[in-house]
Amino acid sequence: MTERTSGVRVRIEPWADGDLELLRRLNAPEMTEHLGGPETEEQVLARHARYVDIAGTGTGRMFRIVLLPQGEVVGSVGYWERAWREETVYETGWGVLPPFQRRGIAAAAVAAAVTSAQAERAHRHLHAFPSIDNPASNALCRKLGFSLLGECDFEYPPGSPMRCNDWRLELTAG
Repeated sequence: MTERTSGVRVRIEPWADGDLELLRRLNAPEMTEHLGGPETEEQVLARHARYVDIAGTGTGRMFRIVLLPQGEVVGSVGYWERAWREETVYETGWGVLPPFQRRGIAAAAVAAAVTSAQAERAHRHLHAFPSIDNPASNALCRKLGFSLLGECDFEYPPGSPMRCNDWRLELTAG
């Protein structure tokens, strides 16, 4: 799936076995600053297995982000099911490697992931939960038309409380 936003073109491709090194790069301290810090190698391997397997479960999708026309893999984006306030919704998350940030790549990739989630017709809402201290991710939610529902408490990773904004995007009309 290809998306163009603000002159930037990306393609999102299903996460595959060969994307483990990308996940390791996304696990760097500067990439996980708002997520409780880097995971252990064991946690990264478990996450990679979940990312590879999720498409077959019908509960979401994970993608690598490919910058066009170069074809360089520059990050990840995806969505997965979560129970939230007595509703099953999709939650979304993304990461773009530092040399490629601030170019509109995340916006284009999340827009492509939204299109994918809409096509599944599985859930009415897509939520994003960026830390209240993450201005870039909160600005991206605003730019893409998510509605800010307010602040909420999250435990991420498990055992690490954080304060997040709850952003919601309508995926379907009903």
